[in-house]
Amino acid sequence: MITEEEFIRISTHMKQHYGIDLSQKKVIINGRMENYIKSNGWKNFHEYLNAMEADRSGALEKVLVNFLTTNHTYFMREFEHFEYFKKEVLPWLKKKESSRKDLRIWCGAASTGEEPYMIAMVLADFFGMEHSNWDTKVLATDISTKALKQAIAGVYTAEQLKNLPEQWKRHFFTPIVGGAQYMVKDELKKEVIFRQFNLMDSFPFKRKLHTVFLRNVMIYFDDKTKKELIQKVYDNMEPGGYLFIGTTETLDRSSTPFQIIQPSIFRKKEG
Repeated sequence: MITEEEFIRISTHMKQHYGIDLSQKKVIINGRMENYIKSNGWKNFHEYLNAMEADRSGALEKVLVNFLTTNHTYFMREFEHFEYFKKEVLPWLKKKESSRKDLRIWCGAASTGEEPYMIAMVLADFFGMEHSNWDTKVLATDISTKALKQAIAGVYTAEQLKNLPEQWKRHFFTPIVGGAQYMVKDELKKEVIFRQFNLMDSFPFKRKLHTVFLRNVMIYFDDKTKKELIQKVYDNMEPGGYLFIGTTETLDRSSTPFQIIQPSIFRKKEG
């Protein structure tokens, strides 16, 4: 069983390095980590943490992050965002970028891939025959290497796809294992670039972004961390660019630099 001291050590590490607030999650940390620690021969959490801090390869750090980050997502989640993206954001972007034909879209909490693939499907649907003339690749990042591995594989159960429009399922997925599972087709896979990235690090973008999906990730951050992250997003965004957050999440209206379009849709002032 995790001691108070060990719990403080783990939760402090996650807060300092990843912005994730686990200060009320002692039972969860213990439940997710205890068996792993015992079965790998460490006597207690301190021993594991000492080994992790001494591990130059970073492998044990990855284990910790994969255990303590939650990757719950599904296709069509908060679909009203994709509707708005297609009806309002993309017509504006198509006009704005008509000469360069280069869209810069980032999904900052890619999890197991459902969300970035959804964005890519909406883009393909919107541009239709013109799609090949545009660079609409979606950058999809997540902190969890385990979730990203699943996202890159692009294999989902029939149950996971049940809410997708039938024509999307036919067009973008191939049935495998007797139709119990489906694999994302290569034409969609090549539209999404998956990378591991810690939102607490400085942003590596060379050019400013048009749209950022940062949905259902800030629930793990305290107000200060959230505010700093939102400021970084704002600074790395084109004028007029859009930010989507989870429908259950909030931004402090008095301190956010963004204009509020709807409770979970924000925009950087144009020009």
